[in-house]
Amino acid sequence: MRKLATIVLLLTLLLAVFGGPSVLAQGQSPGTLKIFTRYPVQEAAIGDSITFDLTVQSEATSQAVRLEVQGLPEGWTATFRGGGKVIRAVYAEKGEDALVDLRVELPEDVQPGTYSFLVVARGEQETAQFPLELIVQEKLPPSLKFEVELPMLRGTQNTIFRYDATLENEGDEDLSVSLTADAPAGFQVTFKLSGQDVTSIPIAANESKRLSIEVQAYTEVPAGTYEIGVLAQGGEARAATILTAEVTGQPELSISGVDGRLSGQAYAGRESSLKIVIQNTGTAPARGVQLSASQPSGWSVTFDPEEIPELPSGSEVEVTAKIRPSEQAVAGDYVVTVRAYPEDGSSESAEFRITVRTSTLWGVVGVALIAVAVFVVGLAVTRFGRR
Repeated sequence: MRKLATIVLLLTLLLAVFGGPSVLAQGQSPGTLKIFTRYPVQEAAIGDSITFDLTVQSEATSQAVRLEVQGLPEGWTATFRGGGKVIRAVYAEKGEDALVDLRVELPEDVQPGTYSFLVVARGEQETAQFPLELIVQEKLPPSLKFEVELPMLRGTQNTIFRYDATLENEGDEDLSVSLTADAPAGFQVTFKLSGQDVTSIPIAANESKRLSIEVQAYTEVPAGTYEIGVLAQGGEARAATILTAEVTGQPELSISGVDGRLSGQAYAGRESSLKIVIQNTGTAPARGVQLSASQPSGWSVTFDPEEIPELPSGSEVEVTAKIRPSEQAVAGDYVVTVRAYPEDGSSESAEFRITVRTSTLWGVVGVALIAVAVFVVGLAVTRFGRR
């Protein structure tokens, strides 16, 4: 008996060692093969074809899975497609989704109603199935769909916000669709089709058209985020969407002299100071404002300071322009152009009329020379006149 028990034990161990792997290979857990779709119930019109997006999953092992449809109504056609080709099976890798399209074509004489059928996946060890349902109607109800590629845009007050949109008629009736917008005060909304302004457009059944929706803000609109409601309506069909325009502030500079004067005086060959006022009348700070000038040949113009790090909205700063006319400059009026360049805005310039005067030193010298000349002449007349 002991020998018999020992032999049985040895056989069991041998079976466990050499026969175990084949047993595990065949012992696949139930429910590891799945087939499904996110949209198992769909509507269709008579004569339409419908596509179901199927997902096949194999959790236990990688395997080839054969596909078929059961219970399809008479006269209907079902085709599995993958990679742009008609297929009968799909290879499902372990733990990864295999995607397949099921295209169902309805005959012209199909009657309205609800039809059910099964999609079946057959693996090496098990079978999975999933119920599908198709509701056939004589005509699809009127339906519109709005899609906007980038519904949120950012720009300045001068920006024209352009939104690219697609309007689709998902019904079986042709529609005349009116387009309206609900925009905040200070905004103008324009609909364009092929570059033309439109307020309504015709859309045939199952047709889509691309639109451009242009939103422009008036210059007095303050910086902020604004929502624009857009509505497309054709009969009972409606489609609405929300557009967002983020208006950022923009600096706006002005240049003038003290008390608004645009003039000054200077002397040839000498440095003179001219006070200049830089003002920001915009809705955002002006940062990194660089100052420069265009002056007559031989002149030099420098600024103190040469750069304004930041000029807040509604504020002003006084800058000193140091102007040195050429030594050969004659008396008269000259033009010096002063420019201001902010980092994030448009530049501004102003022309200053600079009157060049002759030096008072030369006037004194001239008067002295004249006096000397008069004295010499008088002395000569006195001396030679007596003779």
